[in-house]
Amino acid sequence: MAQRPKRGRVYRRCGCKDGSSGKQLGSWCPRLAADATHGRWTYAVDLAPEDGKRRTRRRGGFASRAEATREMARVLDAEYGGVYEDRTLRVGMFLYEWLEAKRPSLAPNTWSGYRSCIERDLVPVFGGMLLVDLRPKHIDAWVSAQLAAGRGPTTVHHAVAMLRNALNHAVRTWRLRYNPAKHSVPAKPRAAVRVCWTPDQAAAFLRHNAEHYADRLTDLFEVMLGTGMRRGEVLALHWSDVHLMDRQLYVRWTLTAVNNGKIHLGEPKTEASRAWISLSPRVMAALHRQATLQMAAHPEGRLEGLVFARPDGEPLRPQWVLDQLRKRTAELDLPKIGLHDLRHTAASIMIAANIPLAVVSKTLRHSNLAITVDLYGHLLKDSADDAVVALAAALDRADARCGIASIDAGPAARRVPEPTPAPRKAAAVHGSTLDQTETQRSAGRPATVRCTA
Repeated sequence: MAQRPKRGRVYRRCGCKDGSSGKQLGSWCPRLAADATHGRWTYAVDLAPEDGKRRTRRRGGFASRAEATREMARVLDAEYGGVYEDRTLRVGMFLYEWLEAKRPSLAPNTWSGYRSCIERDLVPVFGGMLLVDLRPKHIDAWVSAQLAAGRGPTTVHHAVAMLRNALNHAVRTWRLRYNPAKHSVPAKPRAAVRVCWTPDQAAAFLRHNAEHYADRLTDLFEVMLGTGMRRGEVLALHWSDVHLMDRQLYVRWTLTAVNNGKIHLGEPKTEASRAWISLSPRVMAALHRQATLQMAAHPEGRLEGLVFARPDGEPLRPQWVLDQLRKRTAELDLPKIGLHDLRHTAASIMIAANIPLAVVSKTLRHSNLAITVDLYGHLLKDSADDAVVALAAALDRADARCGIASIDAGPAARRVPEPTPAPRKAAAVHGSTLDQTETQRSAGRPATVRCTA
């Protein structure tokens, strides 16, 4: 194997200055030759040209020649392996750089959450470290300290998982040889069981709203429970996407409040979320009530803009809708739930009504059936009971048919067949050979009875 050519140089230099010019003497200082302890060791190595320009990396401040040589060898090894480790890039700067690169592909709320996590959790601890010096032991120590201090396991998991994603980007862009957070992400905590209303509780809540409020939120809650739409989807629903004559609506937009502040209108969560939704008579009635109210308030009697909006046409704030839900829930002393739990309630009611799980998944517009099973599989206990009972019944019927067939065939059907003798060789004399099948038939052996379910 051909050896790599020797590159780079190691030398000693100091910070002494020329008395006349004021410039540093560097490696030309006379004291360096007279005093072996004067100055610090430095290495310099030429890197691959970039944009046609020569690049030289110099790093100093090492206490010994051996230390500077080891560091230079590490730089050369990294370059040979295709990794260009920047000894000036710190973790905090890299995280902000990665976050800006991710902005186009993240929802505004998600991006804001990532930034908050970086500023609150990661930068105070790791921000000042060089990226190439970050080690698994540093991350593991932080995880242990956070959990010991009582931080939520979910919060810690999300923070380290985001750090792992960022460092994966550093590996892909050849800034790191390996990801120090690869094995440091704690196990994802099991999600808490969602609280869902029973059909009686949901009906009581809707009836209470109709009798005591009869406002736009009454119809909004009716639509959410009647379709399983997400909070942002129903708040961003436009009249142009509602087709009352066809009893359908189309999910085209979703509304989010970034940090519970600025309202943002964007595309739905997934590609599968952009789909048509069928409307029940109850939901149709709620939308007709909203249409009547808005047409009466519009100077020209037109339907335009958002279906559920403030009197001035501006979007409803998600936090205000949640506050109203909890207020009206407390008036009936119902279990406390959130807006997204209305979607889970709709799913649980459909499953309790024995709607096939594939239809439920299609109604909720999940990307695939596995998501529906993961979220609502615990609600299928009765269906599992029905499945094993049906399986046992099928086996019992098969046993019964086999028993009847055995009785009809008589004792000969239950006799163990004798082994078939080897076929005879053909006679050497003139004439036909003896057929083996004919021989067995003439022996009078009974035919074997087969039972098929």
